[in-house]
Amino acid sequence: MSKHSQAPARQSGGFDLGRMLLEGRAFFALIAIIIIFSALSPVYFSTNNFLTMSSHVAIFGLLSIGMLLVILTGGIDLSVGSTLGLCGVVAGFLMQGVTLDAFGVTLYPPVWVVVILTCGVGAFIGAINGVLIAYFKVPAFVATLGLLYVARGVALLMTDGLTYNNLGGDPALGNTGFDWLGFNRLFGVPVGVWVLAIVAVVTLLALARTPFGRWVYSTGGNARAAELSGVPVKRVQVSVYVLSGICAAIAGLVLSSQLTSAGPTAGTTYELTAIAGVVIGGAALTGGRGTVRGTLLGAFVIGFLSDGLVIIGVSSYWQTVFTGAVIVLAVLLNSIQYGGRRKRVARPAEPKAPDDPSSPASSGNAARVTSEAESTAGKPATQH
Repeated sequence: MSKHSQAPARQSGGFDLGRMLLEGRAFFALIAIIIIFSALSPVYFSTNNFLTMSSHVAIFGLLSIGMLLVILTGGIDLSVGSTLGLCGVVAGFLMQGVTLDAFGVTLYPPVWVVVILTCGVGAFIGAINGVLIAYFKVPAFVATLGLLYVARGVALLMTDGLTYNNLGGDPALGNTGFDWLGFNRLFGVPVGVWVLAIVAVVTLLALARTPFGRWVYSTGGNARAAELSGVPVKRVQVSVYVLSGICAAIAGLVLSSQLTSAGPTAGTTYELTAIAGVVIGGAALTGGRGTVRGTLLGAFVIGFLSDGLVIIGVSSYWQTVFTGAVIVLAVLLNSIQYGGRRKRVARPAEPKAPDDPSSPASSGNAARVTSEAESTAGKPATQH
């Protein structure tokens, strides 16, 4: 390689302010939101307010982490909001007591049983999504949109459109403690935030340190190449939808606990908020790129922005406008970021075509380029 060809490489390795701002946009956006709303409202910048807002963010964060796993494989899950609502209703139904007419008794399950059964409902919905998409080849958009309506309809049927109230339980019945998730604090931090932190750490370790994490990224990068390399693509796809359903169930438990009630309309449009958190965090909707850290930052951006607009008295209609504008801007920045990377990767890989396309040299070059593309398709991008 000549000296002239080495100079651009050294220059590209230097400090690039534009690239730093682009890749760290979620972090810088969060800092800007805190500064702006702290200047507009004297009550915004306080420890108690930040903890309160963080408990709200916990709902969005849990949904966004589940959505991240799905998007990393190149899919989408539009049913998480309805899954949250249905799981909250199931928890409320169990907390109210299950009457067995045949035996003339009413059972009041303890909270830990309610949590396990509710998470099972979320996993079941996710499994249906995954099987439809992986084995029956139903487009993810269509399959999850259908489950969105099914889950919401089941929640409405279970409650007749009403709401389960007073879910605190009764000490005499042994079913108290449900409100602990939403109201109690551990070391001064809301329990819901601790739940989000635990789920985030487990997901981060799974993606970074286990074969499952590599399979998820490779499936989203190039599913065909991953399958030829021995990755169980179908099982991975089913697994991520199951995990997304479990995350939605946990979010439903936390939300119902915070409200001490469960309604069939809870979680409406939350699937869009979850997608927004993932996109703002820098994940590519085409799959294969994204991090838990970025997704959490995206969820905090959405949560802190929404709560800040409420604190300064902005109309709910304008809140929708601002949130939508942030999502569009995030998608635009993602296109700029990943579009530039694809061009930089593709340019050196273009071989010089020989005079005779049918020559052995031409066949060897084509095979080598194909092999290189497949070997790099599943590698996750490093994000800052």
